[in-house]
Formats: sequence, C-alpha cells, structure tokens
Amino acid sequence: MSGDGRPRVLVFDVNETLTDLSPLAALMARAGLPEQSLPAWFAGVLRDGIALSLAGGHASFGDVARDGLRTLAASARGVADPEEAAERVLAALPRLPLHPDVPDGVRALRAAGYRLVTLTNGSAGTTRAVVEQAGLTDCFETHLDVEAVGRWKPAREAYAHAVAAAGVPADEVALVSVHPWDIDGAARAGLATAWLRRTPQPYPATCLPAAIEATSLPDLAERLVAQGQLIDGEDID
Repeated sequence: MSGDGRPRVLVFDVNETLTDLSPLAALMARAGLPEQSLPAWFAGVLRDGIALSLAGGHASFGDVARDGLRTLAASARGVADPEEAAERVLAALPRLPLHPDVPDGVRALRAAGYRLVTLTNGSAGTTRAVVEQAGLTDCFETHLDVEAVGRWKPAREAYAHAVAAAGVPADEVALVSVHPWDIDGAARAGLATAWLRRTPQPYPATCLPAAIEATSLPDLAERLVAQGQLIDGEDID
C-alpha cells in the first residue's frame, strides 16, 4: 500500500474514456458509410477483438477495426472503394479530440501527486499522438497497449502488463475507465477501480462494481484528494 492510503498510479483506458469518438461519425458519412453506425461499429470492434483473445487468437485494434469498416462499406450504397473508406476513418484516430473535461482533470490528478499511465486495446502510438496534440505529454509517464501481451482487455494479462510497467503492487494501481467490462476485468485482476460515468446508463449488476464513481476527471480528482483513501474495491466511507 502507498504511504498516504491512496493508489500511486492511475491507469487510464483511452477510447471513450479520454478520447471523444463522436467526430468519426461525420467522417464516416463523408466516406459514404452510415454515420449512425458509429456506436455499433465500435462495439463490434471490441466484441471481435475480445472474442479473438478468448479463443486464443489475436489481431491488432487497427486490423479488427478495418474489418468492421469493410463490412459496413460492403453494405453501404455509394462506396466505390471499401478499403479507401476504411483507411480514411482509421487515419483520423490519432487526431481525435479529448473529452472537454480531460485536460483539467489530468492536470489536477498529476498535481495531486498521482502517476498517470494509459492502457489501450488500440495503439500506444495513437494515444501518444492524441495526448501530444492536447499538450498533455508531460502529464503521463508512459502509454501502453495490449500488443505486448497479445491479449485484449479485459484479459488479466493486459492489466498485469500495466502493473509491471508501473513497478508497484496491483493494489496500488487504479484503472479509470468508462467501460464496466473494463472495470470488472481490472477488479478481477486485483487492481483498484474508478468508473467514469459519462452517460446516464446504469452500471451493470452482473459486473464487479467500481470502488468509486465520478462524472468527470475533475470530479474524480476532487473525490480522490478529498477522501485521501486507497480505492481498494471496498466501499469508500
């Protein structure tokens, strides 16, 4: 345990937790793809990547995402070149904006003494580009992805990779994510957890609960600093 009773390291999920995917909808439309299919496409990428991991296989986020976009393009009218349409969307990933609350929240957490790391099923290089364009490079120690272990989150190996990179015990590492399946996986791997609730959707009763819930990163920073307690999977008094 850290001496002040708090987690030492915060590991951030990236897609939808830090980055705002909504600009991809307009880009998909310009490429001839149905823009309303953005949520289903992204959910399908996660489904297929995680399913491959469960089956003992592996493919990169980019390859799985490309397959999903090709499938959309094949059924969309007016897409002359499905491969080109897919590449136009994928090329935009490093230029995605962060959610508006992220810069202030990240700076507040860093100022409070937390070590910050990212862990994504996507590409660490893409994360690095997004963080750099937002002027937050100095706030993060490192950017990690699952390619090092060949297993997508929520596989235990992915979280163990982040813990090893942090160089502290798992219970001194807290995962911050908008995805309940990610929270559940991290909790089962022995990490502390914080759910970032960006939508009104309820937390699934079938998943292990997060130890703390926040509506934004500044809100999370305030809660952690005010409580000064480790997020350890137990109820916080």
